[in-house]
Amino acid sequence: MKYLIKNGKVIDPASNINDINDIFVVDNRIGAVGKDISMKVDEIIDAKGKIVAPGFVDMHVHLREPGREDEETVASGTRSAIRGGFTSICCMPNTEPPIDNPKIAKRLKEIIKKTALCNVFIMGAITVGRASKKLTSFSLMGKEGVIAVSDDGACVEDKILMLRALKDSKRNSLLLVDHCEDTKISKGGVINKGFISTKMGLCGIPRQAEYEMVKRDLELAKKARARIHIAHVSCKESVELIRKAKREGVGVTAETAPHYFSLTEECCVTYDTNTKMNPPLRTKDDVEAIKRALADGTIDVIATDHAPHTDSEKDVEFDFAPFGIIGLETALSLAAAELVDKKVLSWPALISKMSTRPAAIPNVNRGSLKKGSVADIVIIDPDKEYVYKKDFIESKSKNSPFINWTLKARVTHVFVGGKLVMKDESMML
Repeated sequence: MKYLIKNGKVIDPASNINDINDIFVVDNRIGAVGKDISMKVDEIIDAKGKIVAPGFVDMHVHLREPGREDEETVASGTRSAIRGGFTSICCMPNTEPPIDNPKIAKRLKEIIKKTALCNVFIMGAITVGRASKKLTSFSLMGKEGVIAVSDDGACVEDKILMLRALKDSKRNSLLLVDHCEDTKISKGGVINKGFISTKMGLCGIPRQAEYEMVKRDLELAKKARARIHIAHVSCKESVELIRKAKREGVGVTAETAPHYFSLTEECCVTYDTNTKMNPPLRTKDDVEAIKRALADGTIDVIATDHAPHTDSEKDVEFDFAPFGIIGLETALSLAAAELVDKKVLSWPALISKMSTRPAAIPNVNRGSLKKGSVADIVIIDPDKEYVYKKDFIESKSKNSPFINWTLKARVTHVFVGGKLVMKDESMML
């Protein structure tokens, strides 16, 4: 199929393009980007008044398959991704069983090949069973196509083991994605420790649980001369540590999630378990620190940490509910409202943090509209308002605190590998 996207504001940070242009799509590639392209095609899409960008890349998604298909599957999770404009996602290894050996990675690859609706890249576990006792075989998993390693949802508590993991990840050219949480400090906590946790009568998670582990692992990465990617940064102390490490030449990159710049701990006072996440929602000062870090480049990436849970799992007392929320379908709108509209980031800077950078950091060949690139494309109506309704969520789980919010900036069209998979907000799959 051949397509011509006309009159859109093409924003491609990888090519330094930010102008009204046309894009010619032929087969699965970008055939041309330029002014007034005239070509015989199967379909013309008028993108006047809209933004045309490389498809988004999410470095942090929990697809739950294999093992918890009641919460999410590769099929439902990738459908949700497309709704949100994500054409590539990296799936985390905390499945049941975890992705801690090449056999499980191969099994997941087969599921992805049969059922995925967008690109899915696999992260393997750092330790066997994510138990922080024994390293997995990075080399064997790498041969099976694993692009990064992480024990996300669990921290590698053993300092010596973590140093070995960093050296091994460097040796095998695999990115190490770090969940920073000292469970000796956070143990039993369900919400940010402070006035709100005391008022609610809930056990708090001290911020030290995050930033003390960030500090330790940055020092280890420096010692190993290895790359490290800090997941879901939530507090101002972590930001300062990462900023300092970058100045010192440590090979660190970092991500945050939309809820950490859109919500604060005050949202938890209703005991809505959809505000329970790990790391927890923090204070207004932390939100402002996260925004400054996005603006100055300390935080490289906006990821969703999409964490599906069933209604029955979340519909319990706050103490007993699992951590996490879904986020693939709301990420763009929340970022547009909190970052673009409030002049924290420009549209090109936002697209860089949702596409170009999260493709470059794990070295996946996406995030660009250069001629010859794979035609993963998203078209955005930046002014389109909509109400985020539970009935229209594509994810299998509905655990979001943003349900019934009026949001702005809507994905209208999505191409994956040159195939038009969403058109005029309607799924084509």
